[in-house]
Amino acid sequence: MQVSEPKLIDGGAAVELTLGGERHRFHALWLRDNARDEKTRSPGNGQRLITILDIPGDTKIAEAKAAGGTLSLRFEPEGRVIDYDGGWLARNAYDRNAAREPGWTPEEVKRWDSRLLNHVPVESWTEVTTDRKALGRWLAAVRRYGFAVMTDTPTEPGTLCQVAELFGYVRETNYGRWFEVRAEVNPNNLAYTNLGLQAHTDNPYRDPVPTLQILACLENSVEGGDSIVVDGFRVVERLKAENPKGFALLSGHAARFAYEGSAGVRLRSKRPMIELGPDGELVAVRFNNRSLAAATDIPYDDMADYYAAYRRFAELIEDPAMEVTFKLKPGELFIVDNTRVLHARKSFSGTGKRWLQGCYADKDGLYSTLSAIEEEGLLQ
Repeated sequence: MQVSEPKLIDGGAAVELTLGGERHRFHALWLRDNARDEKTRSPGNGQRLITILDIPGDTKIAEAKAAGGTLSLRFEPEGRVIDYDGGWLARNAYDRNAAREPGWTPEEVKRWDSRLLNHVPVESWTEVTTDRKALGRWLAAVRRYGFAVMTDTPTEPGTLCQVAELFGYVRETNYGRWFEVRAEVNPNNLAYTNLGLQAHTDNPYRDPVPTLQILACLENSVEGGDSIVVDGFRVVERLKAENPKGFALLSGHAARFAYEGSAGVRLRSKRPMIELGPDGELVAVRFNNRSLAAATDIPYDDMADYYAAYRRFAELIEDPAMEVTFKLKPGELFIVDNTRVLHARKSFSGTGKRWLQGCYADKDGLYSTLSAIEEEGLLQ
């Protein structure tokens, strides 16, 4: 990234420069704190070797020079000269003119509806376990769509845990390292029946919630039982467009979720159905009618409108135009971002067998592995 025309501003408290044709400003303290030199960052692991208190509070930039893709700065009172890569500066620039609308998502996130059915991201077990590039494509699809399918997996119990270990670790819960999804007598969860299930995110009563779920098919000879996925981020987009107040209520007030289905297990959480970051980024969706507890954090004057927004949110989730429906075959599985994509199933007959297994994992491992693959240049 070409660096040019550096100019000190505010008496050296900041510098203004051009990166690839765009003008940006950076504060001296920010630049000093984020220096990449070996005295500031460990060459081995990249961790910071200094604290904020090691940086003089009156730090200023005394001199700024640009040469090709490098910005060179001299900081006072330390008298140190530190170089900055233009590409790194461009990736971490924070001088933006316009605030983003609440509910925004990063560029790598693609919202979708039922039309994704013709473009479902799919990779085979053989490919992802022998070709790191194929694994990267699958993980990138999860980041982009919050959902992906894998075919030709072994139908041995526990294989889905091996899938999770391709990029991270299994999140063990009170349901076990993995859990069986098939009809049971007196189940401790409605998932273990042949009833249809409304689209939902799993375990919203946990804090933190498992951020990934894998569901793998070992047997499926029943009538019905089709799997359904819905992009919660696209649903939020529709809700916000038609009912801004409802969006504000569901994102501005906490819902409560609870689970009491097993002896000795009492799980509780307090989080909004639509979660936004401090800068308005759409971070997560939590929706699970079975686990919703009494809402006690909404003011009396807002409760009627809150419930109207909740009801409309549910209607949009149930809209067939939002659904991608498919029937898993033995040896097939799918993964969902459990903070974004809701999943459901249709009811199925009492004859035949439908045996799925599920497990949880987390996005930190997936994103870490994906970033490493990208840095290797395999997805260019």
